[in-house]
Order: sequence, then structure tokens, then C-alpha cells
Amino acid sequence: MAVDVPEVGEVRKLLEDLDEKALIARLDSFVRLNEGLESKRGEDFIRVSILGFLEGLLVSLMKKYPGDSRIRELYESVSAKRRELDELFRKPAMQNL
Repeated sequence: MAVDVPEVGEVRKLLEDLDEKALIARLDSFVRLNEGLESKRGEDFIRVSILGFLEGLLVSLMKKYPGDSRIRELYESVSAKRRELDELFRKPAMQNL
């Protein structure tokens, strides 16, 4: 069962538009690797992992293509989604009683 992360398709399309074939291969490989861990780690953990990878990929693309607003917009969207899901894995702060 594949984990549904719609942002993967958006980033893949962007990479195709930029003709970044090597990065497309890395993205596909990373997603396949993480989907293999789904039963051990859980879907939300895998989503956070994939979104973190996408976030790093987009940071690199922003440096390579500084004037491309599509990259920044997608980065902001992916980053917000990753932070939102990341909250599920944070331990609550201890309350002083």
C-alpha cells in the first residue's frame, strides 16, 4: 500500500519542467525506500520523512534557480505541511505540577 503524499507529484512535475532528471531518479528512489518502511513506522511517519526530503530538495532548487517563484511557493507549502505533521511526533512539554 503506497503512502499518499500529493506534494511528491507536484515536486516531480516541477523537476520535469526544470529537466532535472537526476533529481527525479533520487526522488523516486527515496519514495520507494520509505514506502518499504511503512508497515514498521506508520503512514504519518513516512509522510513526514518524504515531506522533509522534498523540503530539502526544494531548498537546493531555490539556490540553483533563485528567481523561480514556483519553487518558493512549493517550498512554503511543503514546509508548512511537514511542520504540521511533525507536531504529531513531538513529545508534549512536561508541566510543572
